[in-house]
Amino acid sequence: MTTWAEEAAPADPPPWDGGWHRAATRLPSPNHGTRPAPARSAIDLIVVHSISLPPGEYGGGAVQQLFTNTLDWDAHPYYQSIRGLAVSSHFFIERTGALWQFVDCDLRAWHAGQSAYRGRSQCNDDSIGIELEGLEGLAFEPAQYRTLATLCQDIARRYPIAHIAGHEHIAPGRKQDPGLGFDWVKVQKALRWPPHRFPAATRPAILAAS
Repeated sequence: MTTWAEEAAPADPPPWDGGWHRAATRLPSPNHGTRPAPARSAIDLIVVHSISLPPGEYGGGAVQQLFTNTLDWDAHPYYQSIRGLAVSSHFFIERTGALWQFVDCDLRAWHAGQSAYRGRSQCNDDSIGIELEGLEGLAFEPAQYRTLATLCQDIARRYPIAHIAGHEHIAPGRKQDPGLGFDWVKVQKALRWPPHRFPAATRPAILAAS
């Protein structure tokens, strides 16, 4: 019997079309830029986020609209607080596990903001951002973990990934996602990556479960 972690192992070869993942629904965002020259060969960080629009509501397509600058700012009172925001992520994983991609991974998406990690600032420059549909502090779905595991393995086969962290770890005090509801132990077991690739705050739980 195989575990869900084993079932999440990527195909060989990974399904890439340049910097686009063939398993994702492609919806290009205008919110991106060229990575600085030194970062192009050092894309070594995956950043995990959570998002839902309006907060706590799922499946309405508002996240896709936000990342493509097509969100109707008057459709919900909450949107007034983010009116005019121009952001993006490379990937978005719905509660069902469905995968979307907005930015070519060779390019710089606008997901991290002011940030620093592994001794380097401006994490947008050399990271790949993955948004999970959810609310910080709450649990995520098994289907999302399966898609995330497969995606991370595929990314690591194309780019020199050495770290994975949450938005909360690269922008502490400013961001809290994906939050306490995100199971880092489950992710580490699925990926089978060594604990040192994970945020320091998550390692005691990872080591205890190993």
